[in-house]
Amino acid sequence: MNRLNFLLIDLPPKSKDLGLFFLRLILGGGMLFGHGIGKMQLLFSGNGNSFPDVLGIGSELSLFLAVFAEVFCSLLLILGAFTRIALIPLIFTMCIAFFLVHFSDPFATQEKAVLYGAAYLALFLTGPGFYALDEKLKK
Repeated sequence: MNRLNFLLIDLPPKSKDLGLFFLRLILGGGMLFGHGIGKMQLLFSGNGNSFPDVLGIGSELSLFLAVFAEVFCSLLLILGAFTRIALIPLIFTMCIAFFLVHFSDPFATQEKAVLYGAAYLALFLTGPGFYALDEKLKK
């Protein structure tokens, strides 16, 4: 039973920081490679007018802002640099994806925006952890 208590209660001190590092890596990499790169290719292909303009600011500007969040901010998230600042556009983008783009879609379609948004919010509240450039920038 003592071994089980170790797993449930007495984790090593840096395990939270390691968990936050892996969370940043998976979330940032998933958004970057699963969504951001494709949108960046769409932006540079000149077909940005096919992107949904749900904010009324134009399709190409909407696409540019999505690329900014999903590529640039995801890279910052992976590095743990300016993490909370980088998370703001990512959280906003997931709110747009859920409430405006996919709101009438089935939950299976909405699920990615909900999960990414919830995880981004959790990271915003916890911070990036010890294994982040933010930690080095403090010094």
